[in-house]
Amino acid sequence: MLTAAVFALAGLIFFTSFNTAKGTNIRSDTSLLKLSDLIQERSHKNASLDDSNGALRDEVDGLAGREDGSSKAEDAKLAALEENAGTQKLKGKAVTVTLNDAPPNATAKLPGYPEPQPDYLVIHQQDLQAVVNALWQGGAEGIKVMDQRLISTSAVRCVGNTLILQGRVYSPPYKITAVGDPEKLKNALAASPAIQNYMVYVNVYGLGWKVVENGTVTLPGYSGTVDLHYAKPVE
Repeated sequence: MLTAAVFALAGLIFFTSFNTAKGTNIRSDTSLLKLSDLIQERSHKNASLDDSNGALRDEVDGLAGREDGSSKAEDAKLAALEENAGTQKLKGKAVTVTLNDAPPNATAKLPGYPEPQPDYLVIHQQDLQAVVNALWQGGAEGIKVMDQRLISTSAVRCVGNTLILQGRVYSPPYKITAVGDPEKLKNALAASPAIQNYMVYVNVYGLGWKVVENGTVTLPGYSGTVDLHYAKPVE
């Protein structure tokens, strides 16, 4: 009876496996995407959609400019609004700030400081926000984080030490480029209390920090959607 029960259970397992597989290899690694791979795939897809959206917007603007009959003054006013909104390219002298994680084997370089916890050795959301806020305070005319232009609704958010910006995912090192007066921008960075605190971790644990003048650069215009989405009460 025991032998019959074992064979019956084995038969049930074989039947269940056959029914689940339906002729495919259920042990194949290629059928199971890693979460990180899925995130990168969606990030690349979002980037492609942003580029497509930007091209379509340029086409719509070109058609509207030929047919709306607006005056030169109105066109100039619209162009100024688009420039302030960050949807047009911006050219000028620039400063780039690069932040990076500390080496994995980092130790305290100065006496009187504890040995680092893992949290001490990575770039956090508040570090990126501190740089962006300081650059705005320094009179930046436009800012690009990695390869994306910031606008008034942009949110710099991190999950762990991974940056999520406008539907795309980035890993360190993080580069932030601002167009404006280089001296004012660098002075604003040096005067920021949040960045002064970050510099302690740079000097003690080896977090990455680099500020360079780029000469004249051209920031891309924001190509994503500008529509605001918000919750509505159910009627």
